[in-house]
Amino acid sequence: MPRSPEFWREDGVLPLLLSPASLLWTAAGRLRFALARPYRAPVPVICVGNVVAGGAGKTPVALDLAARLSAHVVTRGYGGRLAGPVRVGTHDYRDVGDEALLLARVAPTWIARDRAAGIAEAVEAGAKVVVLDDGFQNPTVAKDLSFLVLDGLGNGRVIPAGPLREPLADALGRADAVVLMSGEATARCPVLRARLAPVNGEAFAGRKVVAFAGIGRPEKFFATLEAVGAALVERRAFPDHHPYRESELLRLARLAERTGALLATTAKDAVRLPPRLRGTVSVLEVRLAWDDEAALASLLERVVVSRAP
Repeated sequence: MPRSPEFWREDGVLPLLLSPASLLWTAAGRLRFALARPYRAPVPVICVGNVVAGGAGKTPVALDLAARLSAHVVTRGYGGRLAGPVRVGTHDYRDVGDEALLLARVAPTWIARDRAAGIAEAVEAGAKVVVLDDGFQNPTVAKDLSFLVLDGLGNGRVIPAGPLREPLADALGRADAVVLMSGEATARCPVLRARLAPVNGEAFAGRKVVAFAGIGRPEKFFATLEAVGAALVERRAFPDHHPYRESELLRLARLAERTGALLATTAKDAVRLPPRLRGTVSVLEVRLAWDDEAALASLLERVVVSRAP
């Protein structure tokens, strides 16, 4: 996935010129919802999505909910070549995408471009609850609870003038809860604050680090390393979902060796590394930390109990 255009970060002349195209994009999205006849699953479906094209912390939220609910996960398998529905097993990221591999570590995970078909397969396999990853703008499935993850809105405009997949007001109107990773948000629904917390930060404290990442917001990874006490001698940002070549990793490894540094990346990047070089790269693991666990538990309990088969 190419890097987001720089003009998506701040407003200006080019976003203004592209705003008529944004109106067409918005109209097409609203029409999809108006015409859709969503599939309603026989089990609770909990959707996790965002409103921006790029990283907002959606995958960590989906991982957390899947683990605490013992749910099956259905995801599109972005970047993978398989259309599904197929359960993620001993696949390569080129088959199912990097996010699906991470999700499959904690829960039975299905990739399906046809989300309704993927949910039906999961239910057939015994799912009692389904977490729908990145399905917020998909109108083909009825959701019992929709979490909208927010972590910055760029210039606040809709594609192609900005990073928003739809107007923020439209997204907030369908959200049952907002997961706020940073900043402030006003919504009619509950707003739950959360953050990414390092799991193994002590392994990087006081160490020189050559850091690289191909995720939606690489700067957040670099900031997390610095927060745990790492001294970054290099920070290399790649496009989101970047397929790493051995030559790229070897150049970074040589730099780390020359500077006496660890070579480090994210868990999402690690699954896209050339297999024979994975052992040379340290991975900063993170987990989602909620400010109000009780509020989250109450929200989930109401939905899961009311729709339990």
